[in-house]
Amino acid sequence: MFKFLKIYQLLFLRLIFILSVAGISIFLFQKGLVFTAVFGLFMVFLLIVEMYFYVKNAFLLYDRTIASILQNDFTSDFSKHKSYQNYSNLFKLYETLKSKENEQVSKDIVYRSILNNIETGIIILQKDRNDWNIFLMNDYFSKHFDVPKVSKWKYLRNQLPSLCEIIEQQDFQEIKTSLEIRVNQQDTQTFLMQTSRSEIYNQDYFIVSLDSIQNVIEKKEKEAWSNLMKVISHELLNSITPIRSLSQNLQDLVQQETISAEDLDDMKSSVTTMLRRSDHLQQFVESYRKLAMLPSPKKEKTELSKWIENSFQIMASIFKKEQIQVINTISFDRWLNVDMQQMEQVLINLLTNCIHALTDTEKKQIVISAEAKEKRIFIMITDNGKGIEKEIENKIFLPFFTTRKEGAGIGLTLSKSIIEAHGGYLAYRKEDGKTTFLICLVDD
Repeated sequence: MFKFLKIYQLLFLRLIFILSVAGISIFLFQKGLVFTAVFGLFMVFLLIVEMYFYVKNAFLLYDRTIASILQNDFTSDFSKHKSYQNYSNLFKLYETLKSKENEQVSKDIVYRSILNNIETGIIILQKDRNDWNIFLMNDYFSKHFDVPKVSKWKYLRNQLPSLCEIIEQQDFQEIKTSLEIRVNQQDTQTFLMQTSRSEIYNQDYFIVSLDSIQNVIEKKEKEAWSNLMKVISHELLNSITPIRSLSQNLQDLVQQETISAEDLDDMKSSVTTMLRRSDHLQQFVESYRKLAMLPSPKKEKTELSKWIENSFQIMASIFKKEQIQVINTISFDRWLNVDMQQMEQVLINLLTNCIHALTDTEKKQIVISAEAKEKRIFIMITDNGKGIEKEIENKIFLPFFTTRKEGAGIGLTLSKSIIEAHGGYLAYRKEDGKTTFLICLVDD
């Protein structure tokens, strides 16, 4: 029954018991029972000693628990001290903090594991008065730059002076730049460096990430090849599978002793289908050859207005047939050093895409505009059609990717290649429900 009592209650009972025994001993001494009184006083002494150790252990347990919490040491097990009901809330606090600490440690292990498995060099610095400590350096950074996992910024400066000098020149502020780093007298490598600075619980952190530009390029090339192979294999299988099936069917018919009129019709139908699929396959290969063997542009001085007008004249009959309103808002002219035929092809491809996007639109409209800034000419072709679905926005420039049954899927890819061959770029954006293709060219 006593285990449910609080410490102050147990101390009170002990004091009552000690005073009672002491009072009885004094009474017995007055009655002449000396030896019994001495024994009683000896019992009082033992009870006082027991109470001393009880109080000592109780406060030692309290101090131990508080010290463990303050030092983040959650290795102790206080379950055997549950009899101390006075400390039940303290033990609950300890267990709660222990659980949170274990959860935080688990998260730290997971985060460090993720950082150590990415192919990007990362270091995290922690401000310590006027100096910086290295809070974390991932494995890729350490191995790629052949740097030991040091704990001080000054040690890292000795290993990678060119990197540290750039960061110090910017006073540990946010940077996004490229830099060249030589590691162990090897060839100089170019890296893209991005930094950020943040303050968490009054603690200043500085994060540095380094990406090898060569690795980024290789990764993009692999992704491009992977996507290209998917499209090519899809197109090839779409033609080869039915051809093989029809060939098997023809082989079965030929092996029959007699061929009926119905079988003959099946054979004719199969051959026609095989021929059609073969033509499609041939067109696909021709499209690929055309894309892969794009001739170098034969540049000549061309007026911007002439390029636009010539392209519009070619498409004028289609605009009229589809009842599309075309608005040219370009109010200035420029001389462009371009291949006129290739650039007309680009504009025709983009206008054709606009026409298909406007199929289900009531009031069809295409607007072409331009602006000149920073020695560049920006030409925008905008339509108010249904636009491109968000899920496929990153695939529209992929060779042979198309959402139209009759499309070859090379128009945008070819246009992008032509613009890039002219030293510019082709981009897509969607704003206010309208689709815009942007052509950027050098302003001569």
